Amino acid sequence: MSEENILYRMDVGPVDWAEMKAALSTDDFDNGRTPAELAESFANSYAAVVAYDGNIIVGTARALSDGVCNAYIVDVWTRTSHRRRGIASRMMELLLEQCQGQHVYLFTDDRVDFYERLGFIPQDVGMGKVVGKWLNRYEPPT
Repeated sequence: MSEENILYRMDVGPVDWAEMKAALSTDDFDNGRTPAELAESFANSYAAVVAYDGNIIVGTARALSDGVCNAYIVDVWTRTSHRRRGIASRMMELLLEQCQGQHVYLFTDDRVDFYERLGFIPQDVGMGKVVGKWLNRYEPPT
């Protein structure tokens, strides 16, 4: 298997979201989204890429952006069996091509060396907050 056999699709319309959910769950990268929530997350992204080896999903990455000056990279994942073959690098390259002129940020404490090789610089400032309950999963008040 080589990187040349990998197909990168930026059109997420035909993605089998149940297959993606299963792949993420099997590979311990599932953050709890349902297949429908994955579809909505990717559809609402500024840019997204899904990598395939044949008909098997082997990678994902997406960018959120205002289209002017700020972008945020999320959901960068490569199936464990396909790592270290250039797939994540190519997905990042495809996303960054869509974000020209923007400050691109990502949050990670994993594979910092990989992102540094892509030109990302560690930054010490950042904060976060979940508004309401994660993934809006709560019972409405009665």
